[in-house]
Amino acid sequence: MPYSGFPMKRVLIAVFLTASFSATAVMAEISLPKILSSHMVLQRDKPLHIWGSGTPGEAVSVTFHNGKGSAVVDELGRWSVELPVERAGGPYTLTVKGTNTIALEDILVGDLWFASGQSNMEMPLKGFGGATVVKDAEREIREANHPNIRLLKVDLKAATYPMEDVLTGTAWVKCTPETAKDFSAVAYFFGRSIEQHEKVPIGLIDSSWGGTPAEAWTSLEALGSDASLMPVFAARAAMMDREATVIREDAADARAKAEGRMPPTRGWHPNPVSYEPGGLYNAMVAPFTPLPIRGVIWYQGETNSALNRAPTYDKLFPALIEDWRKQWRDEEMPFLFVQLAAFTSTPLEDWPMVREAQRRTLKLRNTGMAVTIDVGQADNVHPPDKETVGERLALWARSISYGERVEASGPVMKELVPRDSGLMVLFDHAAGLNARGGAVTGLEVAGPDRIFVPAAGKLEGEALVVTSPTVATPVYVRYAWKNFPEANLYNGAGLPASPFTSMR
Repeated sequence: MPYSGFPMKRVLIAVFLTASFSATAVMAEISLPKILSSHMVLQRDKPLHIWGSGTPGEAVSVTFHNGKGSAVVDELGRWSVELPVERAGGPYTLTVKGTNTIALEDILVGDLWFASGQSNMEMPLKGFGGATVVKDAEREIREANHPNIRLLKVDLKAATYPMEDVLTGTAWVKCTPETAKDFSAVAYFFGRSIEQHEKVPIGLIDSSWGGTPAEAWTSLEALGSDASLMPVFAARAAMMDREATVIREDAADARAKAEGRMPPTRGWHPNPVSYEPGGLYNAMVAPFTPLPIRGVIWYQGETNSALNRAPTYDKLFPALIEDWRKQWRDEEMPFLFVQLAAFTSTPLEDWPMVREAQRRTLKLRNTGMAVTIDVGQADNVHPPDKETVGERLALWARSISYGERVEASGPVMKELVPRDSGLMVLFDHAAGLNARGGAVTGLEVAGPDRIFVPAAGKLEGEALVVTSPTVATPVYVRYAWKNFPEANLYNGAGLPASPFTSMR
């Protein structure tokens, strides 16, 4: 659907701002949102959308390469122009003229990917410091000279309603060692792989925030339209209780310092602002929805593994995906995500439940899941091997978005059928099915009582037969069902099988 003005969801904001425009925009200069700047990448093969603000009634003209367009600033001080489709290329200059002239230089046309999630997406190439490092970071940073890759890092902000521009933030930059070191490592490795294989300019938008739940990244419009998602607001209420605890701790620490005492060591507390349902969508996603993109890469779920959140993720995560597609007006937009890696965590978190919700989300069209169960570390929620994660996401992009005939997935459970005194598991993506190191590990079966016990597995071509001497009539099977499980099942492409359970 072409961009003809601004989404209806922002009408209320527009009404709120009308008074401000009438009072202050007597002769406002033409301006562009901060997310449009020199050195950016515009999406190829889709109409180009350029928009901004100015004085009501003012004529605006836009030129870019061979395309031209014009508009008149509306009564709310906005204008919007759609330019013809462009093929990959550049650099070009974008010129916007009203009472003033804006020239954005060194703009490439290629593919834009929006990278989002929590800390494992946010973790920069230089790492977070201390023991939280990225594998081979010094070498990777030193070699990060890619003039056809452009980067935009979004500042951490939340808002109470959908914003039309980012609140603060830096402009687009070229990918250099200096700029890449502070940019998402997963997004960098993904973009590097895509640029190398597709030979087109790549723009990467890093809009991620550590320790954040999926509901904060979902619009209130989507959350409020599904009654099954109401528990996310109850979880928010629990967070408000935690906010009160933080306030008490801060006050106690202040008293200790005033009395010359050393405050006690406190555990990590998430930023309450970043937990507000819809808050991060409003500030860090909504401003980008008028901008055509190629697709999304997503790495999140750790925060939603909490026992009061995990049961909702199977509804929440698909709702987020469909919400973003609706907001971007692209029902087929590729959405590629990372399944949680192995991590010991605590009994207060259920990582297998979140992984299963992620696996079941593959039922949505144009989704791809990078399985990383073999990348995790028992005592490290931020595993250092971000290159493997980015490369596995890139395999999905090459398959779904670019139409390459590459194997992008490890084995994924497709069907379960009885087999003698056991169960036969059939898989998709199972060519060359094998167990590294010998027998298949991490298998369990359960009878009608739903009590799981360890089981043995035998590979038969692209299938797996699972049995246990203590369960005469198994009904359910699961694999790698622990926070930090044993998992050694792969396909011939060297990609690990997804953890799974057949029990709903």
